[in-house]
Amino acid sequence: MTTKIGVLAVQGAVSEHVKALKASGAEAYVVKNVQDLEGLDGLVLPGGESTTMRRLLDKYGLFDAIKTFSADKPVFGTCAGLILMAKKIEGRQGPHLGLLDIDVKRNAFGRQVDSFEADLAIKHVADHYDGVFIRAPYIKSVGDGVEVLSTYEDNVVACRQGRFLTCAFHPELTDDLRMHRYFVRMVEETV
Repeated sequence: MTTKIGVLAVQGAVSEHVKALKASGAEAYVVKNVQDLEGLDGLVLPGGESTTMRRLLDKYGLFDAIKTFSADKPVFGTCAGLILMAKKIEGRQGPHLGLLDIDVKRNAFGRQVDSFEADLAIKHVADHYDGVFIRAPYIKSVGDGVEVLSTYEDNVVACRQGRFLTCAFHPELTDDLRMHRYFVRMVEETV
């Protein structure tokens, strides 16, 4: 049985995530409405702009549906997806989805012109991984039960808490499938 993973398609590098998931052995689906979540085993929340993404989630009725979905299904958030999943966001009152016990700082590494790539060691994934950071957040602190998977300049840039995985960088913008494969394995363990 092939694992079915959706990619939230309100903003961000949706087609790149779909391609990476397919290349990692999963069936990948675009999620634009509540019905698109039916039958999925996992979900990717891509990058974009977190405030805009939240408005679109509310507009299309996806916010509550994703909260319900995530009650027992794995979710992988990249960049803005990480922000959507955090329980605390610096400078914002209250969380968006609030799935992960982390505190994040938005645009922590600077603006678009400050985008960069960095060689990362990611626990369970790779000793060397090319992380692409674009207006990236970082995780200021993690709660109990959150496993830090990677840091950059002493800032947490990837973590896992149970069935939730996040990273501050964009794995879909490289040809390296190891982060997506790791998430596919996470999903397969819950099916």
